[in-house]
Amino acid sequence: MRKHIVAGNWKMNKNATETKALLSDVKSSLGQLNSSKRIIVAPPYTSLFVAKESAKDSLLEVAAQNMHQSNSGAFTGEISADMLIDIGVNIVILGHSERRAYFGENDEILREKVNTALANGLEIIFCFGELLEDRIANNHFHVVEQQLTNVLFHLKEDDWKKIILAYEPVWAIGTGETATPDQAQEMHQFIRKLITKQYSDSLANEVSILYGGSVKPSNAKEIFSKPDVDGGLIGGASLQAGDFMAIVDAF
Repeated sequence: MRKHIVAGNWKMNKNATETKALLSDVKSSLGQLNSSKRIIVAPPYTSLFVAKESAKDSLLEVAAQNMHQSNSGAFTGEISADMLIDIGVNIVILGHSERRAYFGENDEILREKVNTALANGLEIIFCFGELLEDRIANNHFHVVEQQLTNVLFHLKEDDWKKIILAYEPVWAIGTGETATPDQAQEMHQFIRKLITKQYSDSLANEVSILYGGSVKPSNAKEIFSKPDVDGGLIGGASLQAGDFMAIVDAF
């Protein structure tokens, strides 16, 4: 049975002190979690250790927002898989639209990152999705299929135990626009059919697919009600404990 997952991507927000305060507020609101639900937070690198310490003795999980594809070397400013593992971080977000747009991460680089993460035993939240011009040109299904094919479809079926998918309609991130619940369901269903075609129906039904386009407390319940939407990769709304927990409680 696939998990319901709410993952908060904090992006370049919250220093270590603010991280500790926010997670204290989140923990105080957690209560009893259903065993089918996971809550993940992804602070900046400088707050990862504090976040791990703050999440102790709770069901909160901590992810990194990125990692380099090499295990070590002369890559100033970069962080390796081993460095994350050493501080107890076992989940990493890869392929976020902002990494693609601002830092030149293409499918070839992301394929390397995925391979490195899996070789080091990391779980991956893999992001992908179309631009506004792709949606307008009715090319969104092709774009998504190509991203998944280029980066993930070389993997063995067993590797997918470490993969969480996060569909990001790029035109609906930080714009105030949101894909309708039906649009989200349509794409998530399409993605599941791609996995069935490439691998098997059983795998397609085991992979959690998150929606990553401006999920808020006001729309989370309707989006999460769709049969192929297994949760959300949350941006701005994850920076306020009340908003984040309202989304968590939308299941």
